[in-house]
Amino acid sequence: MALVRKGSRRIVVDGMAYRWRLRGRPTYSQALAWSPCTYTVEHADTPGMALVVTTDQPHPCNWIGREAEPVLPSSVAAAVQLALHRGWAPTASGSAFHDQSAGFTSSS
Repeated sequence: MALVRKGSRRIVVDGMAYRWRLRGRPTYSQALAWSPCTYTVEHADTPGMALVVTTDQPHPCNWIGREAEPVLPSSVAAAVQLALHRGWAPTASGSAFHDQSAGFTSSS
């Protein structure tokens, strides 16, 4: 799974470079705040297994006006470190590694 480079941001965590991207337009479910905001991270030089992080926040562009915290680089760095600790191998091939954050409350 390759991350689209347009709109992605570079971040360095523990000396390794990664690229991360938050979907610009929410999915239908995210727009109605039925599901939380997610973003994807991959190794910058040798993309392999992507990391999909599910936050405990609604997407910032949700249609119903639920207040959302922005995804900060410090949060991305913390998620990368946690995923590495849990066994994410960013340069290995394979399906995406999912990291779930607890605490999202749906608007439905």
